[in-house]
Amino acid sequence: MGQEEGVRILRDKTIVLGVSGGIAAYKSAELCRLLIQEGAAVRVVMTRAAQEFISPLTFSTLTGHPVLTEIFGAGSGGPLTHIDLARAADLFLVAPATANILGKLAAGLADDLLTTTALAVDCPTLIAPAMNVNMFAKAAVQENLNLLRRRGWGIIEPDEGFLACGTTGKGRLASLERIVAACRRALAPQDFRERRVLVTAGGTREPLDPVRYIGNYSSGKMGYALARAAWERGARVTLISASQLPPPPEVDLVPVVKAAEMLAGLQERFAAADVVIMAAAVADFRPVQVAGRKIKKEDQGELNVHLEPTEDILATLAQVRQNQLLVGFAAETEDLLANAGHKLAAKGLDLIVANNITRPGAGFGSETNIATLIYPGGQYQELPQLPKLEVAYRILDAITTLPRFQRGESGPERKE
Repeated sequence: MGQEEGVRILRDKTIVLGVSGGIAAYKSAELCRLLIQEGAAVRVVMTRAAQEFISPLTFSTLTGHPVLTEIFGAGSGGPLTHIDLARAADLFLVAPATANILGKLAAGLADDLLTTTALAVDCPTLIAPAMNVNMFAKAAVQENLNLLRRRGWGIIEPDEGFLACGTTGKGRLASLERIVAACRRALAPQDFRERRVLVTAGGTREPLDPVRYIGNYSSGKMGYALARAAWERGARVTLISASQLPPPPEVDLVPVVKAAEMLAGLQERFAAADVVIMAAAVADFRPVQVAGRKIKKEDQGELNVHLEPTEDILATLAQVRQNQLLVGFAAETEDLLANAGHKLAAKGLDLIVANNITRPGAGFGSETNIATLIYPGGQYQELPQLPKLEVAYRILDAITTLPRFQRGESGPERKE
């Protein structure tokens, strides 16, 4: 994550980071660095207990700002510091949040600078709980979290794993990647809020024998960027992936290998989807016969492989399509507009994203893409070379301009 990814949602935003007294407080220093790397200005407020785990000097060195710890006196910044912080904040984040802090916030208490500031802010608010597994499971803690959730706080659920107390379970501070993603979502435009977005990614692989397959060079990076961007903009995202990349945070991942498996995954989820973005590079052909054991070179002379077409996924979906908004991709090596435009019309797509994979910076596996967005009727928009997350945001921007999206036919109010 960071500047190289292009979309700087947190650029020039002020994030007030509250650090409370749990062992996970040491991770907040790295969280600070990541938020600053995203372009944010971070102001840190620490409880007294937090200072037992990590020094304020660490945070002041990272942020370039004094760390605030008290309402009055040294470490306060003045008697109205909580008001000044609240006015400056674009986002208020508590990470880690102990059971004690959760209880105070739920009860509306304001007995230190962190809780006083929390009551004064008028901006998006996030909490990342971290504590012992038994503490987290207690009814009182869960009731406090549910109450805060109903009041509009975003809860970044803790991870499961080995805890500092020596136990294993749910209670470990969410990964820093998840926390930064939640910050981005909190400040990103929410024009896809509650839209159900289905994304495909990666290159499918058709087996030849137990160790070999016919595939392509697709890495899945573009599809993963689209899944991440859609989630950041408020969507409920399912990613059907033939890629080996780690999934983006908070996205429902459906791993597949073959074209037939990708089609089955889509058919199972297509009816519930509002927007379907087919970014995967699906194999066009597969071997007619798959060997049950490894084909040995010494047992073969010239190896001839008979291929048959794989399922036409877009054509199959078109037969059962209701009001889903359908976006396709076209990776071409020549006649980009003509070939992609033909696919757009033949498949009945709302939009197609085309790129010439022979151009430097636009090929498979690249960190960037050079895309052309083609609309029904022949209009098209050429994008410059951009990081793939930036391209994903531009594609989502284009989707919001489509009549089907604007009419709400592909939203929660869509009739099934």
